[in-house]
Amino acid sequence: MEMALSAPTDLIDIGLNLTHDSFDTDRDSVLARAAEQGVHRMIVTGSDIAHSRRALELVADVPARLRSTAGVHPHHASQFAAHDRNELMALVHDPGVVAVGECGLDYFRNFSSHEDQERVFRMQLEIATSVNKPVFLHQRDAHEPFTAILRDYIGALSAGGVAHCFTAGRAEAGAYLDMGLYIGITGWICDERRGMHLREVARYIPQDRLLKCSCSIGTPRVNGIGSPVGATTLKLHIALPMRNSSKIPVPDWPIWSTAASTAYGSNRSQAMSRGASKVPPNGARPICRSPASAICAMQTTR
Repeated sequence: MEMALSAPTDLIDIGLNLTHDSFDTDRDSVLARAAEQGVHRMIVTGSDIAHSRRALELVADVPARLRSTAGVHPHHASQFAAHDRNELMALVHDPGVVAVGECGLDYFRNFSSHEDQERVFRMQLEIATSVNKPVFLHQRDAHEPFTAILRDYIGALSAGGVAHCFTAGRAEAGAYLDMGLYIGITGWICDERRGMHLREVARYIPQDRLLKCSCSIGTPRVNGIGSPVGATTLKLHIALPMRNSSKIPVPDWPIWSTAASTAYGSNRSQAMSRGASKVPPNGARPICRSPASAICAMQTTR
């Protein structure tokens, strides 16, 4: 059941996968619908050199609304050659790029070897420290090596970063908080199969360090199934568990899923997670959304 929840007037979507070719037919309408929902500025995620370059092109097309990240997702680490570092460094230096990443480790999919993932992760942390920009982090099934590598650089990462799409436990959250990171919790908190533990974790994370985001693999299950949900429904389904599990009042816990997600279907979500393309929109699956106030480290410029 939809309930009317008022949205703030100034929101930033910190992780918009707008370069994916499943958006080729409706990219402009995605941006228009996002604006209708109060999301006027967005950060387009770069996942490899080509997509980082494309993200920056989108920034050039809509400079008043878009910024981007530049980086190499761990899935693509094995494809990153030593000579690619110079191009990545050039992209990161562009004023339209506000963070380095998406970078980190993914030992669940293992699309790249652990050695390549760790090599490319370290390289991006070095770049982030040299340009004084935050990191947009990814970690799955690799907490120990992920934190071990981060500890080698965290003292020099003065701009900080965000561990987004967090699905682990209190110990892992504590490790990231101790390093000064923001933490992003998604619609997994509504999933009775896998996400119930996140309600207790949410109690533990300080309000000013928590990002409330809804990404394609973390869409809330509605009535026990992964049904497509609209923007207002999504806010309601995540806000209500937070009411019961956290000391933070519901008005401070909105999950601002934009109307950009109304063209984002379950098929598109599945395609992006496995790297497929050209999937037609079907339903309403959202990608990552977060309030502007929670990601000041992303240093978006007006």
